[in-house]
Amino acid sequence: VQLQASGGGLVQVGDSLRLSCVFSERIFSSYAMGWFRQAPGKEREFVAAISWSGGSTNYADSVKGRFTISRDNAKNSVYLQMNSLRPEDTAVYYCAAPVVGGAGDTLQAADFGSWGQGTLVTVSS
Repeated sequence: VQLQASGGGLVQVGDSLRLSCVFSERIFSSYAMGWFRQAPGKEREFVAAISWSGGSTNYADSVKGRFTISRDNAKNSVYLQMNSLRPEDTAVYYCAAPVVGGAGDTLQAADFGSWGQGTLVTVSS
């Protein structure tokens, strides 16, 4: 499996949740990683991205100050800590990486094209 996300679930408004993703070191070594989400009836949208070193991040305006992306390259893992969850955060969340063979260490959403299976996050009011 190239990108394996986990950690979704049903939570209440204001709760926190942490998503995890294990990525293939063989394929994504030196690549940035990111999270996208797709709500019912909507297009998939960018959530956050982090550089290979972890020194740079990029967030969608809708999650700034609430979500934190991090990574542990020793564990081939990337995380999304989600705090102060809202009903509008309900979506399938996808772990993602830039297109293989492209600009690997990029934080631009348009450069992402490698997707894992999603994990569902439901925020109940």
